[in-house]
Amino acid sequence: MLTTALVFPWLSLPRRGRLRQRWSKGLLALLGFRMRVDGVELARPALLIANHVSWVDIFAINALSPSAFVSKADVRQWPVIGWLAAMNETVFLQRGSRGHARIINEEIAARMAAGRHVALFPEGTTTDGSHVQHFHAALLQPAINAGQPVQPLAVCYRTPDGAFTRAAAYDGDLSFMDSLSAITAAPCIEVHLTVLPALPTTAANRRDIAHAAHAAIAARVAPEMLAAAERAAA
Repeated sequence: MLTTALVFPWLSLPRRGRLRQRWSKGLLALLGFRMRVDGVELARPALLIANHVSWVDIFAINALSPSAFVSKADVRQWPVIGWLAAMNETVFLQRGSRGHARIINEEIAARMAAGRHVALFPEGTTTDGSHVQHFHAALLQPAINAGQPVQPLAVCYRTPDGAFTRAAAYDGDLSFMDSLSAITAAPCIEVHLTVLPALPTTAANRRDIAHAAHAAIAARVAPEMLAAAERAAA
């Protein structure tokens, strides 16, 4: 908090990003997480979209690449957390307001035009990590407007032997302290980030892009769910 308040105003955005990346890696290590990254290289710039399991997702993605996150507007009013989020490039979205959405879209597009990564969770909520919910396609419009790619990231939490664990989940009525207790009680949690091929946004509509991104992430997170959906469609 002191660094954010006293040092950040004097630093360039790239230097702030490097600090945020270092903090994120340190926090993951402090909480006992091991980070595993595979897949393709990140496109730059790009709109990074991921399935959402936990508050830990934000630190995992920042450890991979410092990113400006899109968050619901009421987070800005949270004590301390809202201020920290605002100081760390968070873009706050007022849902249901078309006028505000246009302003936010322009802000996101400007950050990508400057070569930055912007990240969001198009499910709009968290799950226990066993499945992927519907993606809200409207959130992808800034990338289309800017002509920048959308890059899906699959987020999975596993035990060291590769088994699924919901220890890191922050869903339902779970409180932050409940989530933190579950994380610290687990012997070891691996957070797996799979960087999937970037999706071009030229000559494509946002619903098709959202569908393709959802399918790519679901194939990594919950392949059995995707297979069932394909059988139903057939």
